[in-house]
Amino acid sequence: MPETKRMANFELLRIIAMMMVVTMHYIYRADLLPVLTEQVNEHQNFGLVIESLCIVAVNVFVMISGYFMVKSPFKFRRFCRLLCQVIFYSLTIPLALSVFGLPIIAEAEGVYGFIQYILPISTVHYWFVTAYLLLYLISPFLNAAFEKIEKKQLEKIILILLLIFCGIKSFVPVSLNLDTFGYDFGWFICLYLTGGYIRIYGLKILDGKKRGLFLYLISVALIYLLKMGSYILYTKTGLLKYFYDVPFHYNFILVYLAAIGLFYAFMGIKIKEGRFAAMLRGIAPLCLGVYLLHMHIDISGKWYGWMGFLFDSLLKAGYIGMILKMLVSVLFIFVICIIIDFVRYRIFTVIEKNLIDQYYAR
Repeated sequence: MPETKRMANFELLRIIAMMMVVTMHYIYRADLLPVLTEQVNEHQNFGLVIESLCIVAVNVFVMISGYFMVKSPFKFRRFCRLLCQVIFYSLTIPLALSVFGLPIIAEAEGVYGFIQYILPISTVHYWFVTAYLLLYLISPFLNAAFEKIEKKQLEKIILILLLIFCGIKSFVPVSLNLDTFGYDFGWFICLYLTGGYIRIYGLKILDGKKRGLFLYLISVALIYLLKMGSYILYTKTGLLKYFYDVPFHYNFILVYLAAIGLFYAFMGIKIKEGRFAAMLRGIAPLCLGVYLLHMHIDISGKWYGWMGFLFDSLLKAGYIGMILKMLVSVLFIFVICIIIDFVRYRIFTVIEKNLIDQYYAR
């Protein structure tokens, strides 16, 4: 496995995963998911299919980190870079919006709104980043576990963790106090260990991209059927209202298996060296910036409306127009955010280089 270059197939998967994240946020903002008290229309059924395909995104993103970081040394500089990137967007976005006369959270929430800008990790401004940074801090201990613990013992530990965070909640039809639906670093630990285990030991049953793709597709189909089945059951009997949301929880067993399947499907893809591979390696590291930009508390509730302002007059109404608007909006948001984060990256690189040069000049 090449150590000096990022693997282009996984960089492509990282890009696709972030586009899936934007797509899920678009679907939510566009009200393209069924509502239990209403009849499902064709738009909502389409949204349900797309959500079922994309729900693996976060799990895949963390698994990729586990796959590579399990064999990488902990770098405090990388942690500081991530933290600075988060704080940069948390602080500069409300400043930029204020310049253009747009409302910000701090105006409505006062002191607490301001604290969310300056303490984005502690206030869980970005839940994903909070969980990810905590995971990164404990990654050296997790990596040490792979080195010190025998394979069978490690498998038992991973299985017990999966039972606690994933297995039980997937079948118990009521909310559990420990369960946060996969929105915490406890679940991220399970995903990290899964990625690390795949890197070191592999899963022979899934060797080959076709088996991985099959697992992904069959899991997605079951997620969709469970979601629709729960909807039908509730509308007819009023039972299992809580379970209707479970198939779209990140720590649901089928979402976990679908992520593993998609991971293996891309593991089997070979991308030739060249411009396309170089482009993937250039774009993928900027994907976190896409999340930080479009999910900032001052933007997450507004960008869908902005997309309507830009594209509603250009696209026809109806089913096809709805699909086109989604595709164009998601691609537009992704590209704009990548461009902005590229500029941010270049600025940070210059600042970091100057600081390092000054340090060694002393």
